[in-house]
Amino acid sequence: MTFDPIGRARRWNDRWRPIVPILVAEFMAVVGFGALLPVLPLYVVEQGVDTTTLGIILAAWPAARLVFEPIFGWLADRTSRRGLMLGGLVLLTVSTLLPLAFHGPLELFILRFVSGLAVSMYDPAARGTIVDETKEDERGEAFGLYSSAQMGGFIFGPVIGALGAAAVGSFAFAFVAAGVGCVVAAVYLAVAFHPRVTRARLATDARTTARRAPLTKGSYAELGPGSPEVAQRVIEASRLEPPTQAPLRDLWNRPFVAALIMNFGIYFAIGVYEVVWALYLQGLGGSVEWIGLTYVLFALPVVFLAPLGGRLVDRHGATPYIIVGGLAVATCGFLYAVAWEPLLPGGIIVIEGAAEAFMGPALYAVVAIGTPVGLASTAQGIYGSAGTVAFIVSSLAAGWLFSIDERYPFVFFALVVIAATVTFWIITRGVRLTAEQTVTLEGVPT
Repeated sequence: MTFDPIGRARRWNDRWRPIVPILVAEFMAVVGFGALLPVLPLYVVEQGVDTTTLGIILAAWPAARLVFEPIFGWLADRTSRRGLMLGGLVLLTVSTLLPLAFHGPLELFILRFVSGLAVSMYDPAARGTIVDETKEDERGEAFGLYSSAQMGGFIFGPVIGALGAAAVGSFAFAFVAAGVGCVVAAVYLAVAFHPRVTRARLATDARTTARRAPLTKGSYAELGPGSPEVAQRVIEASRLEPPTQAPLRDLWNRPFVAALIMNFGIYFAIGVYEVVWALYLQGLGGSVEWIGLTYVLFALPVVFLAPLGGRLVDRHGATPYIIVGGLAVATCGFLYAVAWEPLLPGGIIVIEGAAEAFMGPALYAVVAIGTPVGLASTAQGIYGSAGTVAFIVSSLAAGWLFSIDERYPFVFFALVVIAATVTFWIITRGVRLTAEQTVTLEGVPT
């Protein structure tokens, strides 16, 4: 068999062309987000903020997502996803740069809240687009690519933020780098993203045109030669069935509820990391450069393994990958609690990244399985909010627990992840979560 990398790349691009702009924009946005991760807690503490208040400030981001992500998810299923994504990236750029000028506790809290609102505009629309632009039997792999793009950003972002801040002697470098990443993502998405016109979207757009322009749905001639494109779209609308959309109550089904609970557990761990990870490694003797490198060590397994994990999920079902991955993450939490020097957590986090590479695409696939027709972004918004509830609780608790003992936050999140994993297993027992699943009105998979 002839090795043809150019041909393979072309075939890959042909297959995934509708979502490539989402993947590239996600990569650049996460480069910006990742640039802040190693330095944001240190920057806030440098302003004279204690660790308990730090937890409150960082909890503003998930608090905004909790409130707004379901709302913007609902809007994304009914309006322009492209507009929401671009608006979210622009707002995120502004709220990322302003902490350099406004750095009191209240101002930082407000700006983190606005950042969360901006992400709430972007994320449900982006993930809903991936669901709608892919087939049922390839969504695991599609979200594997999405996870890979995210973690690719985490490879470069924390290194850029940490090394840049160390080189110039100021944490301000990371905020500027984060703003640049968001700007590049917005510009690329504006130029490259052109969603496909589906049959349902064509019908919706054409009927909207018909309401705004009182034209007769008869022959082409009756609609007038001056507006041939409008006339043709209205005629096509008269031949299409009205697009259907399931009621919100149909989201109450076993796959979707189980995914919400598991996402709660995973985001509980993420909330702990954002608040105390840099302080934890610093306390063990780690440098700012090492703190940034640990994010890279987490991201590398996800970048290389997530697409493979997605393909395996599409073929064999999601349940084993979620359960084993959850238990692996919990085990890592316990190991962090007993670390006595800064290098050991770097090895542990590689294992955690490998678990996330399989668990992340599996969870997104389960959400897609449990999503009724026409509610892709709405489901993604609710799914994200389940994680932000955990993020809020863990952010508030992590700072307080860390002030008592630096090991307690990691033990706490490990116990929560175990509870979420066991609950997921109970809910999905006897259910094979594959792309062939459908969800009935009563919520019982068939």
